[in-house]
Amino acid sequence: MVEFAGYIRNNHAIIPNYGERRRYGEPISTAFVESTVNVVVDKRFAKKQQMQWSKVGAHRLVQVRTRTLDGTLRKTFAEW
Repeated sequence: MVEFAGYIRNNHAIIPNYGERRRYGEPISTAFVESTVNVVVDKRFAKKQQMQWSKVGAHRLVQVRTRTLDGTLRKTFAEW
């Protein structure tokens, strides 16, 4: 329980308020993002593809895509 409380305390700024999202009709699931990423990664890892991604490259794609979807990509580039 102490670890869970520490997690909440350390990550409260990035934990979505699902009740508020539901009230405003916003999505409360990332399943659509995960599904899209899985399709893209599976296709690129397929042996039929001429060019394949490494696991590191796929991970970086997921990071960029996630930041694009949550609107933080521009801020990340500005901070660099």
